[in-house]
Formats: sequence, structure tokens, C-alpha cells
Amino acid sequence: MAELRTGSVTNFDAWKHAYAARAANLSVSEVRALFSVVSRPEVVSLAGGMPDVSALNGELIEQAFQSLMANRRNYALQYGGGQGDVRLREQIQEIMALDGVHGSVEDLMITTGSQHALELLADLFLDQGDVVLVEAPSYVGAVGIFRHKEAHIEHVFTDNEGISPEALAEAADRLIEQGKKVKLLYLVPNFANPSGVTLTAERRQQVLEVCRERGILIIEDNPYGLLYFDQKPPQAMRAMDDEGVVYLGSFSKILSPGLRVGYVLAPPAIREKLVLANESAILSPATFAQMLISEYLSITDWQGQIETYRQLYKTKRDAAIEALGQYLPRVETTHPAGGFFLWLTLPEGLNSKEMLPLAVNELVAYTPGTAFYGDGRGANNIRVCFSHPTAENVKVGIKRLSNVVNLQLDLLDTFGSRV
Repeated sequence: MAELRTGSVTNFDAWKHAYAARAANLSVSEVRALFSVVSRPEVVSLAGGMPDVSALNGELIEQAFQSLMANRRNYALQYGGGQGDVRLREQIQEIMALDGVHGSVEDLMITTGSQHALELLADLFLDQGDVVLVEAPSYVGAVGIFRHKEAHIEHVFTDNEGISPEALAEAADRLIEQGKKVKLLYLVPNFANPSGVTLTAERRQQVLEVCRERGILIIEDNPYGLLYFDQKPPQAMRAMDDEGVVYLGSFSKILSPGLRVGYVLAPPAIREKLVLANESAILSPATFAQMLISEYLSITDWQGQIETYRQLYKTKRDAAIEALGQYLPRVETTHPAGGFFLWLTLPEGLNSKEMLPLAVNELVAYTPGTAFYGDGRGANNIRVCFSHPTAENVKVGIKRLSNVVNLQLDLLDTFGSRV
């Protein structure tokens, strides 16, 4: 029988024999596993992809709450429809339009964060062994969902211009020739999690063509698109193809993750099935959270708040890159034009997962690159999230990280093999 550890008590799992086979694919996310560590105030966390909600104007949130309670209280405290609040969906149309995306309010559905939308889509499309094409590296939450659905996760070569259309076509054709069903392409085209890279406009068109020719549905996950630092990213892929792309958005990064509200824009037939699946799973998304966001959007300068975030995160990104240049000159990094993340490549011979306990001992946490692959790669990579700590603490965290990395490099230089 398997052992389970609950707090400080070890128990046997008396129900191991009864679990569905797919339960074996459930595992603790390397990001979530770090939460107990990063909650310690003395640890600088460069791990979890959390927004800096201290930059929100709390008074405006309170005003939205008071307005909601005064004007729509009975609706906000009641069950809602499975598709979500109509008023909020109409406001989401305005938000999506900033990325060039236009869709009917009838084809929008509210979800409990965009992670929930991804779960519903995976459940709707994936049978055991079906192929999902993803970036290399890819979002850890998506990798976890696809693994749980017993899908074949195929990472496609990705560089500083995003996923490679040539590599995408090669991977799809190879797998189709092997008799596999290639169902989905999942990607974060803007300031990707974890790499921070943005898919170029030229490649977006090429990726669309590759998938259109092979009947592969694209899931375009865009939580960071509005958080650009200087120049807007290219037009969303959904803006160029409204039949072959399902578009995911979220309020977690531009407002608050605690509200757990996301949305999905899908072609009508897919949307219809998503609504049924949503109702089956949760009856309806949380009415109160939806209406609070709707009220906030109606009474505040929400675009001004997003601009505040842009400038804040740009300052933190600059602090991170400056510190890396100063303390870790032998480590390569991406240079994101928006979002939350840097993707570090360590010198050959270093293992980010093995170094993590040493880093925590130095009072800094990061996410090992292995979390973002479904095939064991990424041991020489680190994801650094600069969004949550102060700019000064970002520098402190990277300096602490350098103590670990540079010691390992000194040992490598001395002994010539990984220690």
C-alpha cells in the first residue's frame, strides 16, 4: 500500500486500489511545491508567477464592492448561468479588442481562471494517446493537465522568435505518419510562461497555416498580452482565424488572481460544448467574483491600472537583467519585452533541480526548468519570475542565487565534472 504524508503524520492510502488509472498521472507541480518555502518572509521568491497586487488601488476595489452591494447584491449572491455574466462578457469584448480580437458575446464563456478553460478543452478533445504540440519549454500548468489526460506531449523547438513553424510542421507530420492523432497546439504567444519570448508576426501566420493544413486546433493562451513594456506584441492569432483558434484570457495578471476569473472565446460549436461541460463541472462560475470585476471595470480607469503594472514590471525586469549581468555573467537569459519571466540557461554541467535546496539555504527560491517539460528536459534552465518581489529584492535574490551558481561553477572549473 502507498504511503501518504499529511502534515507530520504518515498514513497508508487504503483506497489506492480504487483510483482510476489516470490518477497515477497526478503529481505535485514543482511550482506549487515551492509555495511553503516561498511563504517564509526571509526567502526572496523568484519562483511563483504572481502579480504584484500591492500596486492595485485598494480604494477602487472597495468602491467596486460597495457599488455592487448597493446595486446588484441579490444577483451577485445568487447562482448564475453556466456561460457567465452577460455584462462582464460585453466588457471582455472591449478588453480583447485591444489585441485585435473581435467575437460575439455569445461565443464567450467565463471560467474559474483560464486554467479551468484549459482543463475543459483538454477534457473535451483529448483521448488517451492523443498528441498535444507545445512550445519548448511550455507552461507547467498546461503540461500537468495534458499529462493527467494521458496525452502525448510533444515539445516543439522554440527560440527567441517563438515556436518554429518548420519544426512544428516536421513534428506534426512525423507523428501523423506514425498513426497518432495530433489534436491540439497549445501556446502562449506573448511573453510566454516560462521563457518570456514572443511569437513574431510572421511566424504567427506560418503557424496558422501549418495547423490549418493539418486540422490541428490552436489554443492561444494570452494572460500577459496587455503587459507589454514599450511596444505592443503582434496581433493575436485569433484575430486572424476565428475558426481554428480558441482564445483564452484571464483577469489574474491584469487585476487579481484571487478572484479566479478567466474567459474563453471559441467557435460556436466548441463554445456550445464548453458551456455544457462548464455546467456539468461547476454549475456556474462564481457570480460574485464576476460581478465585482464588472463593477470595477465600469467605475475605474482599468487601462490606467494596466499601464501602472507595465511600468512597474518593466522596472523589475530591468533590475533582474542588470543583476544577472553583474553577478551571473556566464548565465544566458532571455530579454522579454513584457510579462513576468526570464528564462536562464546555465553553463553545461549545472543542474537547476539539484541546486534548488542549496539556493533555498541561501534564502532564494526559483523554479527549475524541468517543471516546464513533459519529457525530463530543462535541467540546465531556471525560470526567474521578477513580477512579485520589489525591484531591490529582485537584485538581492539574484545575488543570492549567484552564490550558489558561482560556487558550482568554481567546482566545475576545478574538478571538470558536475558535482
